[in-house]
Amino acid sequence: MYQPKSPKAEEFISHEEILEILEYAKNNKSNRELIEQLISKATLCKGLTHREAAVLLECDQPDLTERIFQLAKEIKQRFYGNRIVMFAPLYLSNHCVNGCVYCPYHAKNKTIGRRKLTQEEIRKEVIALQDMGHKRLALEAGEHPTLNPIEYILESIRTIYSIKHKNGAIRRVNVNIAATTVENYRRLKEAGIGTYILFQETYHKANYESLHPTGPKSNYAYHTEAMDRAMEGGIDDVGLGVLFGLNTYRYDFVGLLMHAEHLEARFGVGPHTISVPRICPADDINTNDFPDAISDDTFSKIVAVIRISVPYTGMIISTRESQESRRRVLELGVSQISGGSRTSVGGYAEEDRSEENSAQFDVSDTRTLDEIVGWLLDLGYLPSFCTACYREGRTGDRFMSLVKSGQIANCCAPNALMTLKEYLEDYASDDIRRKGIALIRQEAEQIPNPKIKEITLRRLKEIEEGKRDFRF
Repeated sequence: MYQPKSPKAEEFISHEEILEILEYAKNNKSNRELIEQLISKATLCKGLTHREAAVLLECDQPDLTERIFQLAKEIKQRFYGNRIVMFAPLYLSNHCVNGCVYCPYHAKNKTIGRRKLTQEEIRKEVIALQDMGHKRLALEAGEHPTLNPIEYILESIRTIYSIKHKNGAIRRVNVNIAATTVENYRRLKEAGIGTYILFQETYHKANYESLHPTGPKSNYAYHTEAMDRAMEGGIDDVGLGVLFGLNTYRYDFVGLLMHAEHLEARFGVGPHTISVPRICPADDINTNDFPDAISDDTFSKIVAVIRISVPYTGMIISTRESQESRRRVLELGVSQISGGSRTSVGGYAEEDRSEENSAQFDVSDTRTLDEIVGWLLDLGYLPSFCTACYREGRTGDRFMSLVKSGQIANCCAPNALMTLKEYLEDYASDDIRRKGIALIRQEAEQIPNPKIKEITLRRLKEIEEGKRDFRF
């Protein structure tokens, strides 16, 4: 029985409910009247239920599908404008005791180069990232109780925040590590992390257990209930995600929205972000072994329906995806992308470690951060390196209330302009700097609040004169 407020995984992710909904959606995929009603409801920007969203995902009417895509673009623009937040992953260690069959970190893999960064090596990685212009990191590590204990993660976070190199600083560390205890989540919160991110991989319990045959991660309930423990530990910004291609996408799509509804129902705060990775090749992982891989068209439709179903959440896409795939989903809902990413341990400070490949997955978009910033500018987007909400305490329900009311734009647009200006002054190539300055001038003139506009223009001038780290 589906119980969204229940703390038990098999009750807030109900297998029977999902199967019933998938059948309902299949039976209504050509029901124009119902689909039009749902599209009309979605225009109110209050979101859709998992049942309603499943019908839109299944829609087989080309003209209505196009309306879904158009609505997703409009909602993306309303909540996030043309801002795209930039980040990079930082891999600390690929030692892992789990047996996940889709990840080259699995314990039985004897071909991958195993490595764990020392604090001095982390310092070098962070300096390399700062020299690229990054301000926001997603910290990654395999699960290993002795080599990657929580103490190592906490020490690494302290190291990252302590490094001030030239004009560089990492202002927000998001953390993507294995499910842990309430007490450890409390310690992560005290260490000053931004968002706690954990991918469910798949919500299908039987498939989950077959994909995770050994190790702590094999415990479906403990993993699925991790976000509840994170919330109980005081982390009010959490990020969900599934790895599309491991299981049938329709099932995991519904499970993902159920999980978002559960967090809203139990804690009053939905997911801060939703990530949409797809299975991709890496070391001893062959995607041909996963018959549920999805097409680009299906991927785009998933992104669009998530955007209109959970309009308040940030959506993240990584360099797993190609340049063209990323371009397509940016307008449909994605609000955060990585740039200049390395998915190997030590990959930023050391240009070539081909003799000891430690990458978690193959990168499709291999462009530098500067190239991606320039590409975004050419597409009319505003690259943002903002971390202000986290540092101003606008998290959890406070952040969500501002997003849902549309008031967050009063902070986001000026902060995006100021952090882009920092990037242009400190790191950009000449051509990118010219493009960025032109966009900043254009965007600054469109700030509706006269007082905020005046302050923003003044601070942009001060950044040009050498001052840094202004924020609303």
